[in-house]
Amino acid sequence: MSLGSILIRADASVAMGTGHALRCLALSQAWQDAGGSAAFAMTESLPSIRERLRAEGIQIVQLNHAAGCAEDARETVELAASNHAEWLVLDGYGFSAEYQRRVKDAGVRLLVVDDTGDVGRYFADLVLNQNVHGNEVMYAKRESYTRLLLGPRYALLRREFTSLRERGREITPIGCKVLITMGGSDPANVTSKVISALGLVDIEGLQARVLVGGGNPHRDSLRELAAGGGAEIRIVSNPQSVAELMLWADAAVSAAGSTCWEVCFLGLPAILIDVAENQRPIAEGLARLAVSIHAGSADSISVEKMAAEIERLLLSAECRHAMSRSGRELVDGDGPRRVVGELQRA
Repeated sequence: MSLGSILIRADASVAMGTGHALRCLALSQAWQDAGGSAAFAMTESLPSIRERLRAEGIQIVQLNHAAGCAEDARETVELAASNHAEWLVLDGYGFSAEYQRRVKDAGVRLLVVDDTGDVGRYFADLVLNQNVHGNEVMYAKRESYTRLLLGPRYALLRREFTSLRERGREITPIGCKVLITMGGSDPANVTSKVISALGLVDIEGLQARVLVGGGNPHRDSLRELAAGGGAEIRIVSNPQSVAELMLWADAAVSAAGSTCWEVCFLGLPAILIDVAENQRPIAEGLARLAVSIHAGSADSISVEKMAAEIERLLLSAECRHAMSRSGRELVDGDGPRRVVGELQRA
């Protein structure tokens, strides 16, 4: 039986990055796998994201109003009705309690993907918080019908990751391959700080792959910086498979966003940097579980401290092995399927 369609309201930009859109792409893929179709409604987007969505057979509808305003709510509700969408999915920080109430008053079934619990009151049918710190107290102010999907068991991973479920990982005595990924845009250019830190790491044969997202405005300067480094550092833009690069690496230095669940699933030991305030609870929570190392925030960590953390992790096979095992135990890759199952049951 066909599931019909879902409509996803999520944006992507240099300022906000691509995480909201990419995790909703994972949900769209799972919905498609179950027999449905998906469309994205966007006010802001990036060429790389639009290209990715179209390649997945996902329709993109351009909206005319800023995320979260009353006109945006009206336009989105009208689009959901015209598309006969079974569900509307909201993912972003601009969708207030009033926005949710407008959607529900229009009779639309609503899933809100959330990280912070700071909307005030939740009117959605389902609220999904895939983070380790997600808990019921954050959503105490919710309607009686609102159900919660909490924790990494609901982590939204794209097919490129889940398709590699059976791939193993070799933990070498000394690691020498580092993956750097600071998100789809990295407006503060934290990547340059990590590249500089690599120059201070004293490990023979050190190699690095630096993921530069489609919204990153610093691509040219990063290439120059990498070329002048002592290690073998390659800038990688829009790779065919981020997952394959994660399998190649012995360790990662990553922003503490949605990438956390990808590295956990693939058992990749990681040093996390919170590049935004809302990422700090994620990094701290994973550090408490000994799944990863929290190096600190992007605006305070020094290049020297970053280099020391990288070198310490690469030199400790025991630490990397424990982190790899714990990450795989935390994220099993079935999150998208579980969320689709909840949508079907609601």
